[in-house]
Amino acid sequence: MTPRILTTTVGSYPVPDWLAALPSEQSLVDATRVVFDIQRQAGIDLPTDGELYRFDVNHPDTNGMIDYFVRRLGGVRFDVGRRDTDAFRAKAEMRFRSKPAGIVFGPVTEGTLNLPDDCARAAVVAGGPFKLTLTSPYMLARTLLDEHYHDLKRLTLAIADALAAQAASLRCTCVQVDEANIPGNPADGPLAAEAINRVLDAVRGEKAVHFCFGNYGGQTIQQGTWTALVSFLNSLRADHLVLELAHRPPSDLDALRGLDSHIGIGVGVIDIKVNHVETPEEVAGALERAERALGLGRVRYAHPDCGFWMLKRSVADRKIAALVSGRDLYLGRARDTRD
Repeated sequence: MTPRILTTTVGSYPVPDWLAALPSEQSLVDATRVVFDIQRQAGIDLPTDGELYRFDVNHPDTNGMIDYFVRRLGGVRFDVGRRDTDAFRAKAEMRFRSKPAGIVFGPVTEGTLNLPDDCARAAVVAGGPFKLTLTSPYMLARTLLDEHYHDLKRLTLAIADALAAQAASLRCTCVQVDEANIPGNPADGPLAAEAINRVLDAVRGEKAVHFCFGNYGGQTIQQGTWTALVSFLNSLRADHLVLELAHRPPSDLDALRGLDSHIGIGVGVIDIKVNHVETPEEVAGALERAERALGLGRVRYAHPDCGFWMLKRSVADRKIAALVSGRDLYLGRARDTRD
C-alpha cells in the first residue's frame, strides 16, 4: 500500500570524491546510479538524481543551481569585467553573490541547455519513478546583469519561456522548480508566480515547487516568513509544495494553514544546515506537529529542507535513512491512535 505521506529528497547529493577526481560520462552515470540506489534502499518513495551532472569545480558555491543553467542559455555572456561587477553589486538584493553569473546581451533563448538529455540519463538508472529539478526563472534572472531588456519582468519571463520549452520534453514522474530568492523578496511574488507557472504549465507529470531561505555553508541567506508568502504560494499552479520547515520557527506552520486545500504540502523535517542526524523519533515528532497544525491529510510529502550537497555523504545517507524511519514511525503511531 502507498503511504499517505510519501518521502522524497529535494535534489542535490554530495558529489562523490571519485567522480570529482575522475570525471567522465560513464563515471557520472555510475554515480547517478549510486545516488538512486542509496535512496531506494533507504525506502525513499520519490528519489532525485542528485544533480551530479551540474557540478563544476569552478563554481562549487552553488553546485550548479545557477551557473549550469545561465551558462547554457543563449543571449548571455560570461566575460565579466570590473564595471559589470560594480553594476551588479549595486543590486542590494543579491549582495550574497560577489559578481553576476552572466551578462544578458541579447534575447534569451534555450541555447545549448538540454534538460531532456539530463532527464534521459537519469531515467536509464533510476530504477523507478523519480523527480527532476530545475531552477526558477525568477532566481536565475536575479543573478544576471541585464544589458538587453533593462527590465526584470521581461528578462524573467524570457527565461521562463526558455525553461518551459525544455520542461515540455521532460519524461519523469515529477518536475520540481527550485526557488530560494523570493522568500526574501515577497513583493516580487506576482512576477515570480507568473514565470514559475509558465514552466509548470508545460510539465506533463506531477508539478512541484521547492522554496527555502537559502543555504550557503549552513547560513540562511534570505530573511522573511511564510506568512508573507501565502497568497503567492496559492497562486502557483503546482500539485504540491516542498517547503523548508525544519530550520524554521514553529510559528511558520500556523501561517501555512492559509494554503488552498488543492495544493499538497511537503514538510521539511530534516535540517540540512547542521550535521546532527535526526532520530526517527524527532522526524515523527515533526510530522505530528505539522499535522496537528495543518490538519490530518494535508501533509503529502516529508523531505529534507533543501539539497544535501554541502554535507558529507556519511551524514546525508544517515539523514535519508532517518527520514524514512521517522515517517514510518509516525504513520504507525497515527494508525494506532485511530484504532
